[in-house]
Amino acid sequence: MSDPEILLTNDDGIDASGLASLREELTAVGDVTVVAPHENQSGVGRTRSSSAVRHDHPWGYSLEGTPADCVAYALNGLDTEFDAVVSGVNDGPNAGNYVVGRSGTVGAGIEAAFLGVPALAVSAYHAVDFFPHPPEEYDFARPARVAADLLDRALATDTYDDVDLLNVNAPVDSPDPDARITRPTHDYDLDVAHDEGHEDRDLGDGETAVQLSDSVWPDTEGFENPFPLEDRHEERYPHGSDRRAMVEGEVSVSPLSVDHGHAESESLVGVVESLDAE
Repeated sequence: MSDPEILLTNDDGIDASGLASLREELTAVGDVTVVAPHENQSGVGRTRSSSAVRHDHPWGYSLEGTPADCVAYALNGLDTEFDAVVSGVNDGPNAGNYVVGRSGTVGAGIEAAFLGVPALAVSAYHAVDFFPHPPEEYDFARPARVAADLLDRALATDTYDDVDLLNVNAPVDSPDPDARITRPTHDYDLDVAHDEGHEDRDLGDGETAVQLSDSVWPDTEGFENPFPLEDRHEERYPHGSDRRAMVEGEVSVSPLSVDHGHAESESLVGVVESLDAE
């Protein structure tokens, strides 16, 4: 069997440290082509553009677009028939159902899955610093090795018969972390503030500045709510959740489906029938 063709992308931009580490590890698994955003595109989810500018790069191409743009272009615009798409290593974790939904790293994997190609998204965290930022001060080799090994093993089995996307969060500071199958945590809140003024514009009559601040890891402080992952946080997150695995310094592997599921509801049957009756 020939080596798999792997498309590598990210949302931190083609010059990101995490992408370089992941590319190096993936070359031991298969043939790697990079198509990644020309600049940082963090937090854009699965946003798509109608056009983009492509730049030649020694590893492939950079695209003036989103991670999902990069995947869509590469899978349908290049001559290569890709066997898998890998996105990362992201500078910071992508855990929890709300965060996963807005992540550009995960968004690239979702785009791949919709286009019928197995995908893996990998993000890095630090057990004390939480976010490995600035990234040049951290070594992304460990999460990259985990992702490459996991992809290699998954492609050699029928894993992707049942799973569209593996969302992985791996520590940069643990020499030999255990890996656990997890599910995204349902834990999210939002703070809203009304201000008299606005830094970007003067407000007129009938206008109010509204500040929307996500609290994606509640009861924490600082940029993107980082905190030291300590024992006191364990009970907030149940066993089997991605955030509990991170609190315990483990590799979280969440198998995801992109079909958004299908919920059965007897109540809804009655509601729709009543609409028809009207």
